[in-house]
Amino acid sequence: MPHRAHLFSLRMAHAFREACIDEPYRGRRFLRDVMAGLTVGIIAIPLAMALAIASGVAPQYGLYTAIIAGFVIALTGGSRFSISGPTAAFVVILYPIAQSYGLGGLLLATLMSGVLLILMALMRLGRFIEYIPESVTLGFTGGIAVVIATLQIRDFLGLQVSDMPEHYWDKLALLAGALPEFDGMSALVAGVTLACMLLWPRLKTPVPPHLPAVVIGSLLALWLNAQGAAIDTIGSRFSYLLPDGTEGAGIPPFLPEFAWPWQQAGASGEPVGLSWSLVRDLLPAAFAIAMLGAIESLLCAVVLDGMTGKRHSANSELMGQGLGNIITPFFGGITATAAIARSAANYRAGAESPVSAMVHSLVVLLALVSLAGLLAYLPMPAMAALLVMVAWNMSEAPKSLHLLKTAPRSDILVFLTCFSLTVLLDMVIAITTGVLLAAVLFMREMAQMTRVTDITQSKRIAESRLPDGWQVFKINGPLFFAAADRIFGELAVLARNARGFILYMDGVTILDAGGLSALNKLIATCERDGTQIVIADLQFQPLRTLARAGVAPIAGVSRYTSSLDEALRLISCPASETDRASG
Repeated sequence: MPHRAHLFSLRMAHAFREACIDEPYRGRRFLRDVMAGLTVGIIAIPLAMALAIASGVAPQYGLYTAIIAGFVIALTGGSRFSISGPTAAFVVILYPIAQSYGLGGLLLATLMSGVLLILMALMRLGRFIEYIPESVTLGFTGGIAVVIATLQIRDFLGLQVSDMPEHYWDKLALLAGALPEFDGMSALVAGVTLACMLLWPRLKTPVPPHLPAVVIGSLLALWLNAQGAAIDTIGSRFSYLLPDGTEGAGIPPFLPEFAWPWQQAGASGEPVGLSWSLVRDLLPAAFAIAMLGAIESLLCAVVLDGMTGKRHSANSELMGQGLGNIITPFFGGITATAAIARSAANYRAGAESPVSAMVHSLVVLLALVSLAGLLAYLPMPAMAALLVMVAWNMSEAPKSLHLLKTAPRSDILVFLTCFSLTVLLDMVIAITTGVLLAAVLFMREMAQMTRVTDITQSKRIAESRLPDGWQVFKINGPLFFAAADRIFGELAVLARNARGFILYMDGVTILDAGGLSALNKLIATCERDGTQIVIADLQFQPLRTLARAGVAPIAGVSRYTSSLDEALRLISCPASETDRASG
């Protein structure tokens, strides 16, 4: 099926080759890519820093991620307009890893997730994005948004809270206990920043709202600190060591250096090391990162396909994401995946190819080298307000409310289950439970659609003058394991006193192993009771299933015909009756 080829193809650098080599790539397209890359790069700078902080590491590691992963994934991936870097969806996974294993453990888990993503690409698993229901994605993204927003309360209000506990209710209790000592100046900066982000779109300017909001919040914090306030900034909270051993405030104004991920500091401050026990401990987290990265990147690619009319290569995108997450940790970068908001902004800014994403990475690199001193003045309350807005946008609250109002009860149950489990327990548990629950509920609904009906008295059958003791039953719906036993049980009751019956199966599109077993039991019951059965009008799949199982007519018991009319003629013909009775 050519229209589904994008779900099965795998080609290194698919998007770059398709957009820049297979198609003519001239100066005008390059200029549009440069302008789009500049726009998205400026957007990405504060976001990358804020998301690194929310993930439990210093802000420069978010910039490293946008630089390295953003470039590598754009070059090697399968989605033309995707912008990759740190994203809000990962915060709920990365923050606990950083707390327990430090930066080194987080980088090692990222490396392991990259290997898993490449394995997923080689196994052509990109197509399975089709099988994740919207109720599941809305549920876990909504839950992630709630957790992210909760984590920002500390900096939003300037609360004196050091380390956040692991469980959600414990977080709420700790924050509630610290509320009486909130800092009004920090809350003012956060409130002004958030208000700017909410009001700026009304001006209908092409400038993204979070840029002027962060600038205004930073200027306000700078003035308030000059008046004697103690508003926390990136420069006051984070520091780094210079080559001469002195300590600098904020983020280091130089390029990331190559280092083995397991030689980076763990939670104790010492190198985390590399051991089988550590790999085993990090494997569940790496699997969660890979699963979420695959879902996020492919959902982003699907959204962009809808906006642009282009087609991504799902497995090629997984390959690019895997390579990006393998290479980035060696330069201090944390987990990366495609960011829907930045990718959409990239396309709206006029991007033509993955070159725009590469330019975006170079813009972030330039900011790191030349603007590190200015970035140190960014206030933590403004960064918290920025992440609150990111959480709101990723929650897709209007879409979730629409689902709660209009969707079937089964979808609502799946949504609430995923949402609750993401907030209270774990995102991997939430997604796994949600998909399994959605599958079970879907099978139940499909099973309820399968019905057996006595059509003996219908006009078409009555005109054929059935022999005495004969009945005609029609089955509509798939005969799979969840429905077959019930259907054939009902059929056995309906045909209990019949001399014989026709089983009209033109409405049966699927017959699985469970359905085949139930049908064989019915035929065995008919043979034992001396009841004759004629199975009419089998569709292709059920017919193929019977043929592969070696099911054949049984003299005096079962016959198969290609149509209902043929079955009616067969039981109405005395000669056929005699032949059948004689076996």
